Amino acid sequence: MIGVLRKLRVASSLALAQLRDSPLRTVFAILGIAIAVLAVTVLAGAGVGVLETGEQQFETAGQDVWVTAGDTRLTPTGGGGFENVLTDSRSVAAEMESHDEVRTAVPMAFDTVYVDAGNGEYESIIATGVPGTGSAVQIRDGQGFSDPGRHYAGGSYDGEMTHEVIIDQRTGERLDVEINDTLNIGSSTTIARNNEFTIVGESETIAELLGASTVTLPLDEFHRITGTTGTEPATFIVITLEDGSNAETVAADLQDEHPDLSVRTNAEQLEAVLEEQLLVLAAGGTFVLLAIITGIALTAQLLTLLAYQQRETFAALMAQGCSRTLIAGTVGWQGVMLGTIGGLIGVLLTPVAVRGLNEIAVALVGFDGLVQTESWILLTGGLIAIIIGTASASIAGWRVVRDRPIEVLR
Repeated sequence: MIGVLRKLRVASSLALAQLRDSPLRTVFAILGIAIAVLAVTVLAGAGVGVLETGEQQFETAGQDVWVTAGDTRLTPTGGGGFENVLTDSRSVAAEMESHDEVRTAVPMAFDTVYVDAGNGEYESIIATGVPGTGSAVQIRDGQGFSDPGRHYAGGSYDGEMTHEVIIDQRTGERLDVEINDTLNIGSSTTIARNNEFTIVGESETIAELLGASTVTLPLDEFHRITGTTGTEPATFIVITLEDGSNAETVAADLQDEHPDLSVRTNAEQLEAVLEEQLLVLAAGGTFVLLAIITGIALTAQLLTLLAYQQRETFAALMAQGCSRTLIAGTVGWQGVMLGTIGGLIGVLLTPVAVRGLNEIAVALVGFDGLVQTESWILLTGGLIAIIIGTASASIAGWRVVRDRPIEVLR
């Protein structure tokens, strides 16, 4: 046992001496391993972040049950949003709200509209239609809608429009407007020129759900400016339940009452949205897998190359009487040292990289937290550096010592 420990100590001393003799090569090896670890932690963090962010967006919306007409499809038109495929939404919502355990059933519609803040420059932005504020839209500042059902007039759509709109902070900054300012809004520039809306409140509810700038209108006025008063389409009917109600049970009851619709809990609705993006998610999963494989391959290649570059030094040591086991152990110790240092640097740099990527994601797509760090991700990256580094270095060491010293030194 003492002899083994002595050999390990000698091998570690030789490994450290070899690394010190070639500082530039050592630094590049450490940086290479750190980059391999970052590739694993950042890409894996992106995969986890997308799923968790989606779940958080649905939880933030504060709803218990979601009702759709079939699949929930994301549309890239004019900046994104959801398709409106649930027709006669007001009547359906009223029927569902009559359920004993349902507190509110609110139809929500999304579409892309043109918005002008008074400078004649129209921008496309996602508009949301809701019957009113409350559980669907929580007002952070301002009074909110004064009479959101006035234009609806019981279904005749002949009441006077309030021409009121609610915005989120990002929309206000983007258009340089605030409460009491006006916006021209419509599904075309012509309609927008004839419809001036006054900003009556600020809310982040819809913006947090979509991760994008939004304007929120009374549902009847939304249908008017988008030309859909005849079918009254919506994307969702979002349902909040009475305290103590079981979402799965209520969803099953409503599904039985409305077999032509899809009634889902929060978790089920998130899955339905993500299923529409199956190819994107599959690609993301592939990238994560490739990142791990690449990290392993890069680490192994770096340590193998490092051992090969030292073969003449090792051959000289063997010619002077050093055993093959000692030389192989020396290379293995180099793998331990470089893998540990490189892995630690990669793990420590991960939060910095994640923070930077999240800032870019917020600027580009509006979602925060798309890349997240988890302890198991950091552990995986660190273990790849240490375990693969040690194993590949040890294997490379045995390959080096198999050659006869005289042939290497010739």
